[in-house]
Amino acid sequence: MKHRINTPLTKEKINSLKAGDVVELSGVVYTARDAAHKRLMDLINAGEKLPFDLTDQVIYYVGPCPAPGNRVIGSAGPTTSGRMDYYTPKLIEMGLAGMIGKGQRSKEVVDAMVKYGAVYFGAVGGAGALISKVIQSQQIIAFEDLGTEAVRKLTVVSFPVIVVIDRFGNNLYDIGRKQFASYI
Repeated sequence: MKHRINTPLTKEKINSLKAGDVVELSGVVYTARDAAHKRLMDLINAGEKLPFDLTDQVIYYVGPCPAPGNRVIGSAGPTTSGRMDYYTPKLIEMGLAGMIGKGQRSKEVVDAMVKYGAVYFGAVGGAGALISKVIQSQQIIAFEDLGTEAVRKLTVVSFPVIVVIDRFGNNLYDIGRKQFASYI
């Protein structure tokens, strides 16, 4: 099924999504990779305020390239999500509603998604230059010293993603493997 969804991701929106659904996501998403996730966790552990409220937000695992010419942003393809798995269950518990990346997620992340209601979207790896065209604006909001891994607030319009793991734990990677195995 195809959905057009605006952020923030409410529980109603999350509950309507199923593994394999195609989504055009519009609105604000935040960027953060492993170095930024460690800093976010350090702030949480110190009882300090985060640079943005996690409630109903989406984090895109990307370290975009510098913007060429008059473009808003350079290539912005997804990075491997598993590198954030150590930090992700706590962020989901605190209200993070969605993640965009590529690759499998740990059992701990999927369990947190099911318990607290979150969704994991896949973006097409190797298509970073094309993805950058749906990013309308960007602003560094935290950890500028991390360069490309700084936390950014992006505004996106019709960002094409696929629901890889829905809030019920259904996993497109597992479903796909089972379907492919039936051909062998």
